[in-house]
Amino acid sequence: MTTTSPPSADDKHHFRFHLPHVHLHSAFGGDWFGLKAEAFARFFGTPVFLIVQTVIVAFWIALNAIGWTKFDVYPFILLNLAFSTQAAYAAPLILLAQTRQADRDKCHAEADAEHREDLARASEERQKLAAEQTQTLVELLRQNTQLTEVVKELTQRIEQLTAEMHAKLVNQAG
Repeated sequence: MTTTSPPSADDKHHFRFHLPHVHLHSAFGGDWFGLKAEAFARFFGTPVFLIVQTVIVAFWIALNAIGWTKFDVYPFILLNLAFSTQAAYAAPLILLAQTRQADRDKCHAEADAEHREDLARASEERQKLAAEQTQTLVELLRQNTQLTEVVKELTQRIEQLTAEMHAKLVNQAG
């Protein structure tokens, strides 16, 4: 059986939506008795428990039916009392464990939903930022194109003036 422990300090950022529900990690509290009671309640439905109980009951009945001992003869009143006592303790423990597990599941589902909403908000913010950056880039490209056209016009004008100056200098020299 594995038990989950509350998140450590290193995991606080990762589990920030689960932190308000840390008190629900153990159905019976965090003390020794609470942990053992929850482990016991969880053990009731396992195959190991059912097999061990079946072997004990079969051994009990065999001992008393064959006559090796007479501490609980047919109709096995003591065995019936043992089952009643077991049921009296098991039922509330199992119900409490199920109720608290349902509470934990609900809280974890809410925390997961908050986490998904936070991820969606962050994604929307990134998309908005990307759209703004794209718009800025388009504007910069437009300005760059205008500057390139101005440079081209100025270059053509300089070439024209240079050609005119060259022609005047050649005519004056000649």
